[in-house]
Amino acid sequence: MQPKDGKLVLIGAGMVGSATLNALIALNLLSEVVVIDQNTDKAKGEVMDALHTTAFAYSTNVTIRAGSYADCADAAIIVMTAGPSIQPGDTDRRSLAEKNLAVMDGVMRQVTRYTRSAVIIVVTNPVDLVTYYGQTHFSYPAEKIFGTGTLLDTARMRQIIASQCGVDSKNVHGYLFGEHGASAFIPWSMVSVAGVPLDEAPRVFGLPAAIDKAEVLDETKNAGLRVLKLKGYTSSGISQSVARLVKALVLNERCILPVSTVLAGEYGLTRVAMSVPCIIGKNGRERIIEVGLAPAEHAQLEACCASLQDMLRQVGLAGPEQ
Repeated sequence: MQPKDGKLVLIGAGMVGSATLNALIALNLLSEVVVIDQNTDKAKGEVMDALHTTAFAYSTNVTIRAGSYADCADAAIIVMTAGPSIQPGDTDRRSLAEKNLAVMDGVMRQVTRYTRSAVIIVVTNPVDLVTYYGQTHFSYPAEKIFGTGTLLDTARMRQIIASQCGVDSKNVHGYLFGEHGASAFIPWSMVSVAGVPLDEAPRVFGLPAAIDKAEVLDETKNAGLRVLKLKGYTSSGISQSVARLVKALVLNERCILPVSTVLAGEYGLTRVAMSVPCIIGKNGRERIIEVGLAPAEHAQLEACCASLQDMLRQVGLAGPEQ
């Protein structure tokens, strides 16, 4: 069945799913949003709550309804947020991975009954492992399934640097590479503020001292845990990350964003999903961008790969790609 432009299926109506639904509606770019959750009453409640917002002048008259996996048949985009999230004080990443890989298995078995044409955005954590599983085990077109990866981490990094320089965070350029997690790193050779290399920022922006790169990285990587500790869950940042990706897909922006995708020789790496800059357009992850990394930065990327592959081994996913 031909995908219907503007139709999106959202799988999972929990904290992240609910926030994502609201962020997607606010885009004013979608014609139909279908919500699927194993708790059908929760899906219906989220839909009802969201529908009430369409009466306001700023909202398009988007169709919002609870549905089933059969609705994936003509969906242009599927957003996967289902599965448990990490809880405050929880450090057992393997347990979370095993639970959410099982969730992803069930979701993909259902989705692939109806489509292999929709672009799938994976949000469920650990996003790199879940994306790897989805891309390598269901014969789904590789360019049509990717994870949010370090997109939110990148936004956090840009906001932190911008606040120190006293400028709009959209003027900060650069990315977090690798894992959405502990081994992520910032290739500092790529970071600039309105074209000004970061090392020149103190002179250009009148800063009292150089920007502490180690401190920026630490604050960026721990931001989610701090939000989790204070709020009990994270939702706003990740929902806006999804909205950014959906906008890029719907408008065929061909913008460059860091997303989690399986590498097939890019950067000399294989059998791992991690975040690198990619072109995002109407067909999904249209191209992986191989930027020139400094030797030390490439070594960090290899360390990320080794860390993620070790996690894949722990959950039994380190065999040959399927």
